[in-house]
Amino acid sequence: MKNIKLIEAPSEIGAGTRGASMGVDAIKIAALDFMSNFFVHFPSEKIDAPNDLLFEPIQSPYAKRIHGVINMTEKISKSVYDCIKGNFFPVVLSGDHSNALGTIAGIKQAKPKSKLGVIWIDAHADMHTPYTTPSGNMHGMPLAAAIAEDNAEASIHELDEKTAKQWEQLKKLGKVNQMVMPEDVVFISLRDYEKEEKALIEKHGIKVITTSEVRRIGAENVSRKVLRYLSDCTDIYVSFDVDSLDSSISKGTGTPVSNGLREREAEDLISKFMQNRKICCFEITEVNPTLDKENLMAEIAFNILQRSVNVLMMN
Repeated sequence: MKNIKLIEAPSEIGAGTRGASMGVDAIKIAALDFMSNFFVHFPSEKIDAPNDLLFEPIQSPYAKRIHGVINMTEKISKSVYDCIKGNFFPVVLSGDHSNALGTIAGIKQAKPKSKLGVIWIDAHADMHTPYTTPSGNMHGMPLAAAIAEDNAEASIHELDEKTAKQWEQLKKLGKVNQMVMPEDVVFISLRDYEKEEKALIEKHGIKVITTSEVRRIGAENVSRKVLRYLSDCTDIYVSFDVDSLDSSISKGTGTPVSNGLREREAEDLISKFMQNRKICCFEITEVNPTLDKENLMAEIAFNILQRSVNVLMMN
């Protein structure tokens, strides 16, 4: 049986739309509305997030608020490290997806010898870099940093020295040269990405499982296929961005995209993954209640969270 610890990381400084910092509280409100005492059952830690940076002018247009992202991801990595070292299983509830880099770094610091697999359930690839970004938003970059990729071949921006240095710092957050090997990444429901990211996916031959494949072969077969593909990995981290869900239900997130997963598909898939002993961390991100009606996105996220944690505790 796993001891669960909840880590709340309500930073939204990596996002382009405001409101994701309220996602964690929205999930707690969903629990209350369902009359669930889920949040009373587990130890939790709330990380202080630098969201006040949103009121300050942007210094680095191709890596917006990168100094804040470094600060936040360092704090998350320490928290995840302490959690794993204390024999807890970290379940991270986070604002925007740039926080995931801190989670990955924390796992690597706690398990420096591990070959870490990443299951990225997301409409987006999050593999831009400051050299290729169309927006400068850091939540589009965590996976590129995790695989230590600049994507120089597709570069369209010249970086100033300070931004370039800060990007190097982010890539080395886990105190290793490369936190994750690209062949140990699997995308699920990926469907909205730019040509620069496509070039990286093709260059590294990264595995992509589409929404239609999930629908065609079912959650159990997808989870089997993914875990077989990652069979060399000693540990696996599952990162669930709620925009992987179809835009008909995922209104409460900054970047909804059609042709996504249904709620039940995501829930079945994630709970299948949680049955595997190699899973070492689970993260839910990008719930933005300010864009929503009736807190629907947070309710869906809470259902997925609760079922996943129940499965984890049974294994």
